[in-house]
Amino acid sequence: MDWQQVFASRIARMKASEIRELLKLLDQPDIISFAGGIPDPKLFPAAAFQDAFNGIFSSGAGVEALQYSVSEGYGPLRDWIAGQMGELGVPCTRDHILITSGSQQALDYLGKLMLSPGDTALVGWPTYLGALGAFNAYEPRFDRLAPQGNRPAHDYADAAVAQGGRVKFAYMSVDFANPTGETLDLAARERMIDLADGLGIALIEDAAYQVLRYDGDAIPPILALEIARKGSIEDCRTIYCGSFSKSLAPGLRVGWVCAATSVISQLVLMKQAADLHSSTINQMAIARVARDIFTTHVAMLRDTYRARRDAMLAALSSHMPPGVTWTKPQGGMFIWLTLPADTDGADLLARSLKTQRVAFVPGRAFHADGSCGNTIRLSFSLADPATINEGIRRLGALLSA
Repeated sequence: MDWQQVFASRIARMKASEIRELLKLLDQPDIISFAGGIPDPKLFPAAAFQDAFNGIFSSGAGVEALQYSVSEGYGPLRDWIAGQMGELGVPCTRDHILITSGSQQALDYLGKLMLSPGDTALVGWPTYLGALGAFNAYEPRFDRLAPQGNRPAHDYADAAVAQGGRVKFAYMSVDFANPTGETLDLAARERMIDLADGLGIALIEDAAYQVLRYDGDAIPPILALEIARKGSIEDCRTIYCGSFSKSLAPGLRVGWVCAATSVISQLVLMKQAADLHSSTINQMAIARVARDIFTTHVAMLRDTYRARRDAMLAALSSHMPPGVTWTKPQGGMFIWLTLPADTDGADLLARSLKTQRVAFVPGRAFHADGSCGNTIRLSFSLADPATINEGIRRLGALLSA
């Protein structure tokens, strides 16, 4: 059968993730991988989760854990998240929280909720590859978001209307962004609220790396700044997406959305139609572990990843040839390299895997228009400092040659 005859037209816009494909390299022991932006599994709180799952059944809650549950999510976990959001300057209740199967599901739902074919999503250049994939299924047009404020609101609106749609939202990762590692400063966050108000659009704030700050003072989330202006989360345009994947365990697939109840209620309908609810037992385990060790565990992660970031920055300074520049992130898992203009990241990767056995992610995939081929993303989360130095030494030698 020719399945292309029955597939929807949107299938043509869906592509395999370059990062998912590169993760297959992790099974090759001689590869030094800076490709996967994933937590180090040796740092997972496995014993705490073993105790949590055992405790669920020994306490008599096993029946509840194995049963269907409400689409909004496990109440005690939503309460804990609401408390954490309050500490970030976002006063809210469990009614403002929806549990999702990772923050990736949240991005998919938000694309489905707001994008009609031909509408415009404002994204960074570059931006998170998973966001482009999630939104792409709903056939939008992507336009380049300029957080520095040098592009007026009417310019975005006019460009969207010229393409037969309208701007629906701006998406940004504001702390230690994937892929660049850069952080949006306070003034830029305030400008994003002004832009959203001027265009009448939503702001999607991806906070997957928010807890992984190693240097500098924390900056309030955009949602907190908007509440400070407007008085209530119910009056805000910002939709905050959080996750336990980088702080506790990605395999349990537990994330959340924090937003006005008018948004949450629509997302709940999507959740009911898609998967009914996220895994009950996983939510219960996350709730127990977060309650018991979240603060101390995150402190350990910060110390470990800070040392690895410092090792990579030092190695780059020692081994990169002239003409290569890079970001200096205050947190997260990534460093973004800009190579000489005539160097293509994909070609470099092919040569690196063949001759140096070092993996990374070419930068073109993070750009909605496929531009900026002379960029690459490095992740320092998995390798120890000695391995980081050796991998960067090899990569620097290849670039010098």
